[in-house]
Amino acid sequence: MRYSKTFIPTVKEVPADAEITSHQLMIRAGLMRKIASGTYAYLPAGWRVLRKIMEIVREEMDRAGALEAPVPMVQPMELWQQTGRDIDYGETLGRFKDRHGRWNVLTPTAEETYTYLASRELQSYKQLPVNFYQINLKYRDEFRPRFGVLRSREFIMKDAYSFDADEAMLDESYRKMYDAYCRVFKRCGLEYVIVEAESGEMGGSGSHQFTVPCANGEDVIVYTEDNAHAWNLEKAPVDPPPKAPAVEVGPPEAVHTPGVGTIEAVCEFLKTTPPQMIKTLIYTCEDQVLAVIVRGDHEVNGEKLTQLLGGRHVELADAATIEKVTGAAVGFAGPVALTGPVTLLVDHAVAAMAVGVAGANKTDYHLRNVVPGRDFPLEGDHVRVVDVRMAAEGDTYRGQPLRFRRGIEVGQVFKLGTKYSTKLGAMFLDEDGRQKPCLMGCYGIGINRIMASAIELSHDEDGIIWPISIAPWEVMVTPAGSEAEVVATAERVYEDLSARGVEVLWDDRDLRGGVKFKDADLLGLPVRVTIGKKSLAEGHVEIKLRREADRRAVPLASAADEVARLVNDLKAELTAEA
Repeated sequence: MRYSKTFIPTVKEVPADAEITSHQLMIRAGLMRKIASGTYAYLPAGWRVLRKIMEIVREEMDRAGALEAPVPMVQPMELWQQTGRDIDYGETLGRFKDRHGRWNVLTPTAEETYTYLASRELQSYKQLPVNFYQINLKYRDEFRPRFGVLRSREFIMKDAYSFDADEAMLDESYRKMYDAYCRVFKRCGLEYVIVEAESGEMGGSGSHQFTVPCANGEDVIVYTEDNAHAWNLEKAPVDPPPKAPAVEVGPPEAVHTPGVGTIEAVCEFLKTTPPQMIKTLIYTCEDQVLAVIVRGDHEVNGEKLTQLLGGRHVELADAATIEKVTGAAVGFAGPVALTGPVTLLVDHAVAAMAVGVAGANKTDYHLRNVVPGRDFPLEGDHVRVVDVRMAAEGDTYRGQPLRFRRGIEVGQVFKLGTKYSTKLGAMFLDEDGRQKPCLMGCYGIGINRIMASAIELSHDEDGIIWPISIAPWEVMVTPAGSEAEVVATAERVYEDLSARGVEVLWDDRDLRGGVKFKDADLLGLPVRVTIGKKSLAEGHVEIKLRREADRRAVPLASAADEVARLVNDLKAELTAEA
């Protein structure tokens, strides 16, 4: 490809609204442009990268036996109402009413549609297992899109859905996808870790997340100091702390705390600290009211809470419900003497406290001298002592200290079980003629996220350093001058490499060499061939790997062969273990 015949509008300055490196460089290198908040147009070089990623994903999905069968991005709301996910997704679910008054969904994922399809096409165990996949646009109405394509409204995703007859078959389908994902990320040049994860809105019994560790990641990876276990933050378990020694204190003492509702404000007012506070949050789950009780310096883990409730939808209670069960305004809830049928979920760390300060269930009041087990129950029909909080620095698991790293989620695999098949009627007849629901798995890969992750992992102050497998082109040929001999030699090298099957971008623009070199570094092609008047006089050209500082002179006569060998070596690095 001649540079003058494509469209790569590079930008010198860092865009003001680009928060992280990948976002900045995707704009500066002319890979994409912002259209609106959370939506982007991909320019030719950026689309070449995405096409290469998609092709790697497609090859590995096909290799694993999955069948490509895309479904519409626009789906009828009725399917989502049948599974209840129209409520689970809330305002994140893009929806619109068509001219006939029917509600539709701009899909963020496609469990409902594939299960609906399976319910009409799969009747017998002889048709199982089967795994359908697509590479398609998705949409989430993010409240605050940020980090470029890492949290955008519109994105490209590979999603697959397996249908199996029994647990053993599901395990096999899951393992095939797990292994395929390892090959995909290896071939894309990504360093990744695999962590246990919660299923979130997907539901189901098991999940693993593929995460690229990097400083700008929005996810948190939690792992034990001995590296024996790893999870995403929402899944990470913690050891119960040791029980604090009992102390002799009087009964709870009400203290007037006018207008003081936050943990920080209460601590300042009462001269205490967050670890000495008992925080009570009121939730609703269908027709059930819950009081979730954590220490003042801890946060409720929404995913753990959802799993404790069997995957049912749970949300913070509204002000009217809070006032009904506490008798107080928002901000003064406590675990002592709640009104009505309320289930208590008490975190282990609270159960281990000797004494603390809590809301008094009375507006503008808090209680001192609250003793867990004495002033509110730690056992009983409507009480559970559980792990319901986010892991934090200083926590342990099985005695091992927990460590934390940031990362980017690029893929996740789920065992869904029968959550969707039972609700949408995806049934089959087994060998004995009995009707059973299909066991399902689902498997997602963020195509745009792979692109951004590769940049986050591999760049320098001058620009991107692409893995060769997903680089927009493999080689940049740069003539460092406008002399006829230099230009003619550059064209000949370009044609020789193209004839060898190498993807080449020839910078044929009539610009100074310095400008071309800056654009070459910014775009980040793996190999650069530089042809200058002086080097030609000496009978050689310069070859440089983008990831290395050193240049080396290669005889002009053997330059194309040497570059082709380098390209093959770089490819072999990524495919050796895939």
